Amino acid sequence: MAEETTKQVIEDDPIEVRKAKRAALIEAGENPYGHAFHYTHHLTDLDEKYASLEDGASTEDEVDVAGRIMAKRVQGKIAFFELRDATGDIQLFCRINALGEEVFAAMKDLDVGDWIGVHGTMMRTKRGQLSVAVTGYELLSKSLRPLPEKFHGLADKETRYRQRYVDLVMNPEVKSTFEKRFKIVAAIRRYMEQQGFYEVETPFLHPILGGANAKPFVTHFNALDRDYFLRIATELPLKRLLVGGFEKVFEIGRQFRNEGMDPYHNPEFTTMEAYQAFSDLDGMMELTQGFIQAAAMEACDTLQVTYQGTEIDLSGEWRRATMMELASEHAGEEVSFDRTREELVAILEKNGGHAEDAWGKGKLISEIFEAVAEEKLVQPTFVCDHPLEISPLAKKKADNPELTERFELFICGHEYANAFNELNDPVDQAERFRAQVEAKDMGDDEAMGYDADYIRALEYGMPPAGGVGVGIDRLTMLLTDSATIRDVLLFPHMKDEAPAAGKTISTCAVSAGKSSTAPARAQSQFSNSPQDCSIPHMKDEAPSSGKAAAAAAAARAAKAEAAEAASEPESIDFSKVVIEPLFEEQVDFDTFSKSDFRAVKVKECVAVPKSKKLLQFTLDDGTDADRVILSGIHAYYEPEELVGKTLVAIVNLPPRKMMGVESCGMLLSAVHEEKVEGDATEELLNLLMVSDRIPAGAKLY
Repeated sequence: MAEETTKQVIEDDPIEVRKAKRAALIEAGENPYGHAFHYTHHLTDLDEKYASLEDGASTEDEVDVAGRIMAKRVQGKIAFFELRDATGDIQLFCRINALGEEVFAAMKDLDVGDWIGVHGTMMRTKRGQLSVAVTGYELLSKSLRPLPEKFHGLADKETRYRQRYVDLVMNPEVKSTFEKRFKIVAAIRRYMEQQGFYEVETPFLHPILGGANAKPFVTHFNALDRDYFLRIATELPLKRLLVGGFEKVFEIGRQFRNEGMDPYHNPEFTTMEAYQAFSDLDGMMELTQGFIQAAAMEACDTLQVTYQGTEIDLSGEWRRATMMELASEHAGEEVSFDRTREELVAILEKNGGHAEDAWGKGKLISEIFEAVAEEKLVQPTFVCDHPLEISPLAKKKADNPELTERFELFICGHEYANAFNELNDPVDQAERFRAQVEAKDMGDDEAMGYDADYIRALEYGMPPAGGVGVGIDRLTMLLTDSATIRDVLLFPHMKDEAPAAGKTISTCAVSAGKSSTAPARAQSQFSNSPQDCSIPHMKDEAPSSGKAAAAAAAARAAKAEAAEAASEPESIDFSKVVIEPLFEEQVDFDTFSKSDFRAVKVKECVAVPKSKKLLQFTLDDGTDADRVILSGIHAYYEPEELVGKTLVAIVNLPPRKMMGVESCGMLLSAVHEEKVEGDATEELLNLLMVSDRIPAGAKLY
């Protein structure tokens, strides 16, 4: 009885069935995981070679091909297989008369997903299907896990990103996207080499944060017993090479910024940075336009491309305009240093932005530009003359020291390249580094450090130079018509995978080694910047003895303690709460009733690009159409922790444009103040969340 039950379980489980087949092969003395197979043709080569073969015709031409079985169909003494290799598909035509009963029976027992090598002759069926008439085969790799159903099995985006290896098998268009990415990178590299540039490699680990304003990833360099940063830019090492006498250098490589994720940003990304001695912004514009056009021709075979329904013309001469010119054009009033700070703040707030007290006129001008102009720059546009306040590494303009010799390239409302006339005055550069250090001391964790060695390099003399950086991922999105950066990353970062029970499949262990970064923050870092820890970088596993075992035990204990602490309700001290006085003015019932309060379900939540405050919610409000609402609560919540929550929204407010996105309603939050020191208070916010039992669209009274 037990044997029958076990047999039934195995038969009902496709993975167990395949494991049983594997075991049977091994028991029979066969290796289900073969060795090298020397194929004679790729499958697309056969398509081309036998394109003129007539229907029903057979040849004596022998071929050896290899690939994965994507489908099979058995009809008595005949079987048909669909074989796929890196280039395409072909049909395998199997007959018991040609193979013999034993081999034919073994082929029938193969599963979809198995890798095989095939020997046979070329033919075309009476129905016109080019086929290999199989005379023999080898099993190269037994698949234990069934592939998803062709049309329904791998539709979920999260699953596709997490299991990219399956996504590539089941969705040929995904493979095509990455083939285009490879072509884009190769075309840029080829173009740069043709222009006389040397490709170089610079360190990933930097002792000093520099080259950009960004929050870094921090690691501990054990041999030197100090913290290092994963690089946020390649700029400063590359410019040191100009000091050393190289005239044209570039690097295509990874950068790391410990910041949020959205459709256009990923904490780990690829850039190309190039620096050319004796050049300037005009030279960098020409270079940038050249390598982007070369990439477009290689990937798309045209300079007229479509991105998310918008036609983009990459040919001709691209527009050049100043930041203040564009900000004024789209704000409908003058935006310049001639306006007072208060006037600039008013323009920014009128267009949905928010001004920080520490911002000067330069930062305000850039924020106004982002709010009113960026999204409207559809066709390629070089935006020039950035304020000095936001460009610490660029040269000041000779005729206006408040501006710098810098441009950004915008296409379809997004930045694709950033370029400077590089600052080569060591005294000026030192002053700007000191300003960055002051900003860091005041709490700006994105500010750069003081790089004394770079100053020393400049003191030896760096020639005048132009420099440019371009985001490879974003450019690939444009040239492959991909809506999100995850679509062009082979292995995008993901939160830990969780089964239905809610426990993560894999957990990321926090190292107990020396570091100035507090281990207590590790959990919050994972929640703020989700990581896919399914294949983490780790030391070899140590046996359970000595210090390694003690460390492992300590880590397990710490993990258990943290889990226990997390399960306990948070203790809240309400004694420090300051409640705003109630309104004395009364509102009549009819006026109140005009507000339409609804329960809404969060389908998607992402950070709004270029905004530190705004989150963009895609909501189910019970109707057939999604509702988009923007809310300035990013300081209190990360987008991923809000997906799936049930919230309360007012849905009949007039639409309001914020950062170029139309917000249709308002999410309700509970806001209060708490005493922090003396009479000082801090504003705190809690988004109003209700029971998930309440359906989307339920009206609140």
